[in-house]
Amino acid sequence: MMNKKLRMGMIGGGPGAFIGGVHRIAAGMDGEIDLVCGAFSSDPEKSKQMGETLNLRPERVYGSYKEMIRAENELPLNERMDIVSIVTPNHVHFEPTKLALENGYHVILDKPLSFDWKEGKLLQEIAKKSQLLFCLTHTYTGYPMVKEARQQVLSGKFGNIRKIYVEYPQGWLSELLEAKVSTHHSKKQATWRTDPSQSGMAGAIGDIGTHAFNLAEYVSGLEVTKICADINTVVEGRKLDDDGTVLLKFNNGASGFLFSTQVAAGEENNVKIRVYGEKGGVEWQQDIANTLLVKWFEKPSEIYRTGTPYAGSFAKHNTRVPAGHPEGYLEAFANLYRNFALCVKAKMSGTDPQPEWLDYPGVDEGVRGMMFIEKVIESGRSEKKWIELE
Repeated sequence: MMNKKLRMGMIGGGPGAFIGGVHRIAAGMDGEIDLVCGAFSSDPEKSKQMGETLNLRPERVYGSYKEMIRAENELPLNERMDIVSIVTPNHVHFEPTKLALENGYHVILDKPLSFDWKEGKLLQEIAKKSQLLFCLTHTYTGYPMVKEARQQVLSGKFGNIRKIYVEYPQGWLSELLEAKVSTHHSKKQATWRTDPSQSGMAGAIGDIGTHAFNLAEYVSGLEVTKICADINTVVEGRKLDDDGTVLLKFNNGASGFLFSTQVAAGEENNVKIRVYGEKGGVEWQQDIANTLLVKWFEKPSEIYRTGTPYAGSFAKHNTRVPAGHPEGYLEAFANLYRNFALCVKAKMSGTDPQPEWLDYPGVDEGVRGMMFIEKVIESGRSEKKWIELE
């Protein structure tokens, strides 16, 4: 397999953008990717400023994503970017992703997939037709012990899965932050994430509820088939939901419960999932991300830890340091980038990727996430008890 670094271009992630910096750290962590160009803002001056901060060559810093893709296409194959990372707000996901795929570039896209489900379906068709690789950054699937949880559930050792609980509590929007006068980065985040014209039809459900939904399907290996939702806008004056509770039915008959809220004052980002089968189950939470609890019906619980020799191959592949050295959010994010990069390199060199490399979320998970958002909002507005996901 080729051993050169992949050349990456970035769309979005300009001054004051939280997630752009996270993507850049993740991309660079394992030495598989170099950031070589970017269109970091819709404001050409801000894009130029970001390029200077990142010490990029001025001629590879562009005023728009269209200019970037057009200019990169004109460079020799051994100089132009290989992959594109798109870290814009939701309403600027579709067009740059479509253009990148149509011009032959593999794509890493920050979640959610698109502004709405219709756009997501179109992107799915374009991605499939292009035969290019596509990664959607559902970060929490990148944790070693989340991967261990999935492999243990898929092994069948717990028997038929019966119950799934998943939660994502935050408290940062407990007041009308988007209306406050502030230059802090959280004000910028609140402004676009609570704006229907930028975020889409959902607030908390789209922002963090989709992470919880993805985690439930990923760890269980099942698909949600029906939902029943209660959706709330708690803070007066807010335009989108900031709190939601969803009952779930899965394709094997299991039932589940999901809640995502941004008004749980004092909460940070302690994502948590529990999956129970006939004989036992697993429990993981981000506050103690290096620990996986394995629970049994008639014997003591077990504790699995990141970096230990008894963990499975998927957990080991996504672990960088010995046991006892914490690996967290940035490393989980980087695991998605590394697995994606290894698969791109394998494709370029005509070799088969290892199963552990292929374990990253893609366009199909993105479409399911967009369907979840629309059906949950539909259910929340309806008197009908259950709505099918189809």
